[in-house]
Amino acid sequence: MTDTFGLPPIFAETPLALVDAHQITEFPVNTFLESIVIGPGGALFVTSHLEGKIFRIEAERLPVVHAAIAGKATGLAFTAAGNLLLTAWNDKDVPTVFTISPQGEATVLITMPDAIFLNGLTPLMGDRYLIADSYRGAIWELNTTEKTVRIWLEHPDLARSSSDSEFPAVNGLKIYGDVLYASNTEKMQLVKIPIQLDGQPGEPEIFLQPVNLDDFAFDQDGNLYGTTHIYNSVIKITPDGCMTTIAQAAQGMSGSTALAFGQGDDRTNLYVVTNGGMSLPPSTGLESAKVMRLDIGIAGHPLI
Repeated sequence: MTDTFGLPPIFAETPLALVDAHQITEFPVNTFLESIVIGPGGALFVTSHLEGKIFRIEAERLPVVHAAIAGKATGLAFTAAGNLLLTAWNDKDVPTVFTISPQGEATVLITMPDAIFLNGLTPLMGDRYLIADSYRGAIWELNTTEKTVRIWLEHPDLARSSSDSEFPAVNGLKIYGDVLYASNTEKMQLVKIPIQLDGQPGEPEIFLQPVNLDDFAFDQDGNLYGTTHIYNSVIKITPDGCMTTIAQAAQGMSGSTALAFGQGDDRTNLYVVTNGGMSLPPSTGLESAKVMRLDIGIAGHPLI
């Protein structure tokens, strides 16, 4: 059984508990907003994948170009020093990690010719970060001080069902407690990977399926909020695996790709970026890409 878009109706029976949604800003049709992080001062930093740009959105809500690379931009994370890490492809289509200074200067940190499709990234501990490789079916460990990478985990639970599939496998990465959560979008699975005391991975297990997740974030109680991308929604998943849909296309979620909780007094708001349905156009046609704010009423969990 499939819905009108040819997708399995995996959220058809998911209860609705829609929250208030507010548009922050929008971008032209065919803008693929891919990732979002929020700085200590509350500025939003958003990647435009195909343009290779990072936009900064501050109180006036007008996006300005913070940095640009000759290539394609994917995931973002802040370092303790206040720089941004950016997973990307360079102008020769080689997977690359860039460092972006607070002034917007982009510098190559490391090229990764053995990687295929760098995607989400998250802090592990100290100067170590984890990066999803959506087509290799692996998670890399990056040491920003030593400028080295190594395979942290390569496992079937992180891989695609077939190398012919264009959908990304391991995609979003976030740590809650002593567990790394990883979305496998292609397999519609959410995977849990225990983190050992030395920062190495334990044995993965499938926490929830079927669930189509791209990026996600946790609140302080361990509830997960995730973008469903081609399903045009944001869902909430409780620690025991119960799902609720909190925003849909009517709330501006067409092509929802990534989200992040605000900082400080803003931590009860969830900021979502979209691509307007570029990956699977709505029946009504492509929409503008948007940055939306969802009023959750529960504070987000601070990242390590």
